[in-house]
Formats: sequence, structure tokens, C-alpha cells
Amino acid sequence: MSTLTYPERGATAHRPLPTGYHHLHHRTLVGHGRAAFEAAGAAVTTFRMHRRAGVRIRADRERAQPGGAVECAIGFGPLRIVAPCEVVWTAYENDRVGFAYGTLARHPECGEESFVVHLAADGAVWFTVTAFSRPARWYSRLVGPVVPLLQRLYARRYGNTLRRIAAGA
Repeated sequence: MSTLTYPERGATAHRPLPTGYHHLHHRTLVGHGRAAFEAAGAAVTTFRMHRRAGVRIRADRERAQPGGAVECAIGFGPLRIVAPCEVVWTAYENDRVGFAYGTLARHPECGEESFVVHLAADGAVWFTVTAFSRPARWYSRLVGPVVPLLQRLYARRYGNTLRRIAAGA
């Protein structure tokens, strides 16, 4: 089993997030109704949302399960950034589906990120990205303040991608 690069395993599942990290919380309305919820939940937990948003994913399992290895990559050629992770928790509930992965050695950041789809009582389907992270490599420290901005932009991209997936349900 791999070793996470931070001690707060599972901290995205509850509040408050640990201190000493940059925090991200982004929420997007992605649809309405059970069909949209199920489509969005399946897209999140099978990494389809990531792939459709332009992230290369290699996972050792078809759907998110605790202990599963996930490698995310963005960029091209020598500019490709590879980010190895491990799934630390999952939620497969009647009105809440998602997972979180934590960083492993060689990841440019240190921390955890969760992706959760929630079906509200009024039928609204919400997608939430929650993360805490800090630079772990020289190049992520070098670009410093740009990293949180990029994370926010990618959270927004995930939400927009999931909205399109849910609309097709």
C-alpha cells in the first residue's frame, strides 16, 4: 500500500479543513432530478468527468474505491505534469456520491481533493470540489500563487463538464 504525503487522511470528508494549507471549496449546480444525479455520480466515480475535462487518468480500478491508485496527468510531452494519488474515501449513498484522493510521492502538491455529487431535497443536483493543498515540489513552489488559481479554474471546468454529462442523462 502506498504512503500519503500528508497526515490528515480523509479530512475533506468533514470541516474544518486542516490549517497550513490552501483551501478550495467550489460548488456547481449541474442538473435536476434523479437521472441527472445518477449520471453525474457515475461520471465522477468512474473518472469519466476527469477524462472529459482533459485530464489523462490511469486508475487500477474501474470506479473509485478506497486504496485505489489513480494517476492524473495534464500537459504534453516534457511539459506533462503527473500526479499520483490514492483514493482515501468514497461515498455511495442514496443522495450523495463521490470520492477523495490524496497525494503520493512525486505529486506536485501535498494534500487531498474530494469530488462529491449531492441530490438536494428540492431535486437540485450539486457538485462540490473540496481540497486542501500546499506545494510539494520545487516547480509548484516556484509558481506559488498561480496554483490556487489553476485549481479553482479546474474545479470550475469539472463542474461545467459534469453539467454537460448530466444534461445528457
